[in-house]
Amino acid sequence: MAKKKKNEETDHPEASSASAVEAGAGGAEETTVPPPPPALEEELAAARATAGKNWDLYLRSQAELDNYRKRAQRDREDLQRFANEAILREVLPVLDNLERAVEHASGDQGGEALLQGVQLTLSQLQKVLEKFGVRPIQAVGEPFDPARHEAIGQVESRQLLPNTVAQELQKGYLLNDRLLRPAMVMIARAATEGPAVD
Repeated sequence: MAKKKKNEETDHPEASSASAVEAGAGGAEETTVPPPPPALEEELAAARATAGKNWDLYLRSQAELDNYRKRAQRDREDLQRFANEAILREVLPVLDNLERAVEHASGDQGGEALLQGVQLTLSQLQKVLEKFGVRPIQAVGEPFDPARHEAIGQVESRQLLPNTVAQELQKGYLLNDRLLRPAMVMIARAATEGPAVD
């Protein structure tokens, strides 16, 4: 009987090979995937560390940008609030001198001292304004310029050409050659019969 079984195996070699493959396949299911080489693991760990550093740098840069925006906003607000600080600091002594002139005039020395004090203060204020680029517009006797003069009315004049500034009611000023305030003026017109204003 054993001899017969041996002969069947020899007569059908494919059957014995197939059973060997099946046995091999069953054995492959039981084995696990081998771990990656150590070099790949190190490379993966390095890539993860680099990604972590880059994420940290990104978060820091976002925080710095946000802080910069807040600082810039505060600086703009401070600039708006304190933009005139320098000129106001220069004007304060002028205010002090006006107060002194008023106090001095209320004493025994009378109006002459007040006049001198006010003239000195006016001169000081003009110097402060010049220091900051403010200068008066020349108006009387000049041709009317709507970019610098604001006409309030007309007066007849034989002395001046028509459309010339005859009177200045309020001075105009330029700030670094840009109009700060127009001059309020009266414009000359040709005289008719009768008295004329000169």
